[in-house]
Amino acid sequence: MEVKQSSLAAVGTKFSQYPTDGRPEIAFAGKSNVGKSTLINAMLGRRALARTSSQPGKTRTINFYDVNGQMYVVDLPGYGYAKAPKTEIAKWGAMIEEYLQKREELRAIILLIDIRHEPGKNDVMMYEWLRHYGYDIIIAATKSDKINRSQIPKHLSVIRKTLGLQPGDVLLPFSGEKKTGVQELWAEIDKFLEPEEED
Repeated sequence: MEVKQSSLAAVGTKFSQYPTDGRPEIAFAGKSNVGKSTLINAMLGRRALARTSSQPGKTRTINFYDVNGQMYVVDLPGYGYAKAPKTEIAKWGAMIEEYLQKREELRAIILLIDIRHEPGKNDVMMYEWLRHYGYDIIIAATKSDKINRSQIPKHLSVIRKTLGLQPGDVLLPFSGEKKTGVQELWAEIDKFLEPEEED
């Protein structure tokens, strides 16, 4: 998809605040500080549409970004951030879970994993949870500019093995800083946006 226009369309913590026009949605999930806002900005061709922060756990709402008036990119709060109060963390968890379980417009999930580190317990749990509910999952291995290019295949292999990826799962290296992986990720997303009749 060529992004011609993108804007923040809705911010919410419950269904009554989410868009109701039935457009397809692609959700982005990942651990706090994995580079989600940077990736979304790179995907939408905007410098600061999704707010980036050096402080993890900044996104506490579900944010819907309108793309070309055709679809929504959905930014979910980061998980695994321990410094927030336990009640707050439980609230985020319930909000994310309700969205993922009940949102009919949701077509696929982009799960972000920091390429530099082996996926943690939270990442494995999130992947298995999404797999359990039958979601199509695309893994974006973020911050690929932070390691040598020659090291990328080895790091991807660790992610594939640790998460126990299925043969059909897509795993792409991504750098929001260098904008590498943007085209490849859109090519994968586009597959979920085609009308279902055109099989």
